[in-house]
Amino acid sequence: MFDHSFPALSVPFPAGFVPDTPHGTLNPMLPFALTLADRNPAAAMSGEARPRIIGHFTTLAEAMRGAIKMAEELEAEDAPRMLAIFDRDERLVLAGAAANGAVAWCAPVMTATEARVVVLEASQLRAQASRAADWLESDLATRLRQRADLLEARLVDPLWRAFAARALQIAA
Repeated sequence: MFDHSFPALSVPFPAGFVPDTPHGTLNPMLPFALTLADRNPAAAMSGEARPRIIGHFTTLAEAMRGAIKMAEELEAEDAPRMLAIFDRDERLVLAGAAANGAVAWCAPVMTATEARVVVLEASQLRAQASRAADWLESDLATRLRQRADLLEARLVDPLWRAFAARALQIAA
């Protein structure tokens, strides 16, 4: 199923031990890429928005630690930033929101039915955000778009769903 072996950690790191993982390298040969969403409205409207790669990592655990390190460097007053981890084939492995020095990972959907429900709900939230923007309610529109982003972050590629759910259990 996988072309790499991904050993699962049986126990989390010992108390007080935080491995020193830099933001990774920019070596595209490594299997996992940690990305930030492109906030350029012009790129989004033209369909050319691509996530900004923060770094490439050897393992999912390293990419998750890289995301936490990045979150710790955000200013306390910064709005939550959507992070995503992709595999080398650009399939979504895991996503979450970084804010206040932590990452709130989104639990992946586990079935196609659940994915359809998430897509429908996110679509409805985006429509509500559009109406709120038309009514000049920019704060409400922003909150609705953020909720839609968090829902869509659950749409992990079917290949990675069980693996990502297990990784979140281990990390908890």
